[in-house]
Amino acid sequence: MTEENLNPQHRRIKSYVLRTGRITGSQEHALENYFPLYGVECPAPGQSLELKSLYPQEQPLIVEIGFGMGTSLVSMAQANPHLNYLGIEVHTPGVGNALKLIAQEQLKNIKVACHDAIEIMQALPENSIAGLQLFFPDPWHKARHHKRRIVNAQFMELVTRALVPGGFIHMATDWENYAEHMLEVLNATPNLENTASDGLYIPRPDSRPLTKFEQRGHRLGHGVWDLYFIKK
Repeated sequence: MTEENLNPQHRRIKSYVLRTGRITGSQEHALENYFPLYGVECPAPGQSLELKSLYPQEQPLIVEIGFGMGTSLVSMAQANPHLNYLGIEVHTPGVGNALKLIAQEQLKNIKVACHDAIEIMQALPENSIAGLQLFFPDPWHKARHHKRRIVNAQFMELVTRALVPGGFIHMATDWENYAEHMLEVLNATPNLENTASDGLYIPRPDSRPLTKFEQRGHRLGHGVWDLYFIKK
């Protein structure tokens, strides 16, 4: 149940701010021509996404929230044809770039949504996804903005509802304070189990591609914290 459900009189605090980034001609072309092929529209409130109609093969579905420019997500879909992927991103240049990459590789196991992730998660059927990926979300590092962080109890209720038993949650951040917050929220979520041997964080698994953003952070001496939980 989201904050919006809990009190319909108040607008839900969103975890993102729409930026008016410059969109290239190729990204705009991809949005116009490839979204009808690879895009997903959010259904009306109260209705569920018809996942079986989205993919030619019925296979485990991985959802990634905030895929940026889509490079890592598309490479994962390309490397794992036995899995389906649904990427969610609100910034149109990134969605356009992802669509362009998907079309170039002619991938059939990936779709993208340009929409609020919370509303997409609400539309996912119960026990319908095999994994949730959330890599480097906005940390909202100022204390007065922590309420905007996407990782909270209400969000985790949506995630665990959508996850199949045995499904995973993989999060990563380069802000230690946000990593500690994520760990606290995940530990407090019923029916989740931390896979880290020390009960904290795991080393970056090979399944998560090393992005240019992360490589730059390593050069600057920034740490990165990965969390990997399983639904019991």
